[in-house]
Amino acid sequence: MAASNTGGPQKALWIVALTALTGFGAVYVIGGRFDNAGSSKSDTVAQNSSAPGVGASGESSFKFGKMAAFVAKKTPEPLPDIKFQDAAGKEVTLSSLKGKTILLNLWATWCGPCREEMPALNRLQAKLGSDKFEVVALSLDRKGYEASKKFLDDLKADKVKLYADPTAKQGMELKLLGMPTTILINKDGLEVGRLAGAAEWDSDDAKKLIQAAMN
Repeated sequence: MAASNTGGPQKALWIVALTALTGFGAVYVIGGRFDNAGSSKSDTVAQNSSAPGVGASGESSFKFGKMAAFVAKKTPEPLPDIKFQDAAGKEVTLSSLKGKTILLNLWATWCGPCREEMPALNRLQAKLGSDKFEVVALSLDRKGYEASKKFLDDLKADKVKLYADPTAKQGMELKLLGMPTTILINKDGLEVGRLAGAAEWDSDDAKKLIQAAMN
């Protein structure tokens, strides 16, 4: 009986541990829509009066729209000056993109939801891309730039600007919890907010959110 009583709690603990690990893996690989854990108290899910698309009453036009999962900063915040590679293998820094509003999409070829949302990002770039706005697709795939380019070519996503980080370390610098994650950055290089998980980035709600950040 004693052995049975000891095994019960141990078995229960193992079940809990395995469940937790499985859940973490699902978040990282599947990249389902979820809020950013670890967000500071200054963050809000597009519901404060200083966030893009929010009126003086504090009611967000995105609260029930396609951008409901967008987590806006009350005040735009600095980002780490991460480094990545362009098509020629040349090192590029995030700060070098200052001067225009950037929608930074972090993804990988093995990420199913990344494949689902990339066409929408491509359509968004085709519609809004200019000297004031650009969709930047940063691949955190260890296979490197060429594998990521083939992925985009297969999807006919030829409008988004592709960069690569084969080390996949820059995702940790940006405190990602999963992929895809998309960060809206203003022309001063400050984070306006982010959305973890796939989204309809060519929707009217997304365009309104981006245009508000550009103004």
